[in-house]
Amino acid sequence: MKFRRFELRSLSLCLALTFVGMLFMSSMSQAEEKESTRKLRHLVVFKFKESAKAEDIEKVEKAFIALPKQIPVIKEFEWGTNNSPEMLDKGFTHCFLVTFASEEDRAAYLPHPAHQKFVSVLRPHLDEAFVIDYWAD
Repeated sequence: MKFRRFELRSLSLCLALTFVGMLFMSSMSQAEEKESTRKLRHLVVFKFKESAKAEDIEKVEKAFIALPKQIPVIKEFEWGTNNSPEMLDKGFTHCFLVTFASEEDRAAYLPHPAHQKFVSVLRPHLDEAFVIDYWAD
């Protein structure tokens, strides 16, 4: 009888440890899933020179819009022009949101030849820019 009690206790302990292990693995999976769903956002806003013509600005737009097809580390991309009624834009008109999966992807994007070519199209017409990068949860 003592032998069977020992077996039952061992089995109970084994089951309890298995359950605790499964809970631990589940919480690890959830943490890893949360980490993998985080997005690194790269927000870029432009104010163009007064001398920039509509066709110059359109070239800049087209060059930026082309980047996701040229740079595979870009996971998401959107853009638009200001239409806020608040009048707080300080002359900034264009907003671009580029999303990366990691800081390494962003690091690959910045010196990428396609990005550098875009910057060369932008630079002659740009008065001012600001950029904010953040992790979106």
